[in-house]
Amino acid sequence: MSRLTQSPAWAALARHHEAMRVIHMRDLFEQDPARAQSFSYLFNDILFDFSKNRITVETLARLFDLASECRLNEAIGRMFDGRPINATEHRPALHVALRNRSNRPILVDSRDVMPQVNAVLSRMRTFTEQVRGGDWKGHTGKTITDVVNIGIGGSDLGPAMAARALGPYVKTGMHLHFVSNVDATDLVETLAQLEPETTLFVVASKTFTTEETLTNAHSARDWLVARLGSEQAVARHFVAVSTNAEKVRAFGIDENHMFEFWDWVGGRYSLWSAIGLPLALGIGWDHFEAMLSGAHEMDEHFRTEPLDRNIPVLAGLIALWYANFFGFDSQAILPYDQHLEHLPAYLQQLYMESNGKRVTLAGDDVDYATCPVVWGAAGTNGQHSFYQLIHQGTQVIPADFLAAIESQHPLGKHHEILLANFFAQPEALMRGKTAEQVRAELATRGLSPEAIAALTPHRIFPGNRPTHSILYQRLDAKTLGTLLAFYEHRVFVQGALWNIDSFDQWGVELGKELARVVEADIACQGDISPHDSSTAQLIERFKARKPSSH
Repeated sequence: MSRLTQSPAWAALARHHEAMRVIHMRDLFEQDPARAQSFSYLFNDILFDFSKNRITVETLARLFDLASECRLNEAIGRMFDGRPINATEHRPALHVALRNRSNRPILVDSRDVMPQVNAVLSRMRTFTEQVRGGDWKGHTGKTITDVVNIGIGGSDLGPAMAARALGPYVKTGMHLHFVSNVDATDLVETLAQLEPETTLFVVASKTFTTEETLTNAHSARDWLVARLGSEQAVARHFVAVSTNAEKVRAFGIDENHMFEFWDWVGGRYSLWSAIGLPLALGIGWDHFEAMLSGAHEMDEHFRTEPLDRNIPVLAGLIALWYANFFGFDSQAILPYDQHLEHLPAYLQQLYMESNGKRVTLAGDDVDYATCPVVWGAAGTNGQHSFYQLIHQGTQVIPADFLAAIESQHPLGKHHEILLANFFAQPEALMRGKTAEQVRAELATRGLSPEAIAALTPHRIFPGNRPTHSILYQRLDAKTLGTLLAFYEHRVFVQGALWNIDSFDQWGVELGKELARVVEADIACQGDISPHDSSTAQLIERFKARKPSSH
């Protein structure tokens, strides 16, 4: 048994769960008319309402005891101090340094990293202003109108999500595109929309060796050179976000147009670095800095606020309560804001690549659940897709609901209808509908007793389904930065308590290693490497039937 599950605080939570598992949130609200105020927290103009959760004051007190036993405050301090908390790669995890607007010194190996961070930000600002202002010209002297980011994983999900979220702030006449999939369809259909003379490619790869990214980049390079008729065009239409100057030069990109980031920046935490360059090109530097500022303010809250008033800590502890004591193994992200339609996919990587781990920092098997499956979709679309399962299915799925008070696109009663659904769904999930209520409703419709008896089981909603409601004034850059930092720290809290490494991703690497072997097998003319019979059959069938043009 692990130290965590043998701790006194864990045992106390297990006993508390026995009492809480039969308590309905309906009753908690009826017993405490001020419950919403007691479990809600205002940060700037964002309201975090955690009241529709299966918690009491005692629940939180016991969770805080667990956090203290696990020395959560010390874990937070180690991250902000630049300690190597990525244990398997012996690296810090210092995404907080990238948005450290206070310029508080942050040390790595006794050296303050802030001068490096500020130098790259300064270069990004200069380049952003050159491109947006028309001073940076393409090979034929035309102004850039389209920016194509070529990356994968965090080098794609972060900037693509943020570009969609902040679409109303993208400069008129500037168009952002994101290519990540090595499936040629992704690149070919993007290039079909573009004019090479006015297109700038941002190739985002820390090592400049990521196979999917470099395959797409070389094909984009071939397209550009073929249409502009000169290898010299590459230098005016490609820039790199990387640390490998040698490979960047070999590609044909001027080293002065390479924007650096560091090995202490994990891919899924890299939006705040030069990986955010395409976003900055779209929304402009002032908005990009506002996003950094919003994240920094949440960082300082997380770093300095006591645990019992610390919003990411509270959210992380509640998530642990559900995963480890109720056995809820799924988490839905439900933004009622079309601009956040890519947020669930972004948070899938943040959660599941960070905390999808089965061993502790010491390498011992865990004996408790770690990361839930994270998924979701924008409201109200999801209501006509999977909400049936959330309301009446056998699983209980905690859900985050997010919405803006002000619409970016006010039109008639659209926003009022959207927000009516945003308010109604968490209430319905909490309250449910009892058999008595169903029978009373059906009786008012004049149904016979037999019809009422037949329909009643189908129209009962158990309720007691937990949700967070996050209501912000307007989705601007600062708000987005605050929300993303909140989720980053929420994930960190869970990983710290579970005593796992939230900053490596060896499962991602395994697939890459195996793919390289199979790729060689596909290319060879003779016998392939040893595989299981299923994999061997699939490879041989592909080789036998692939079109000769391949």
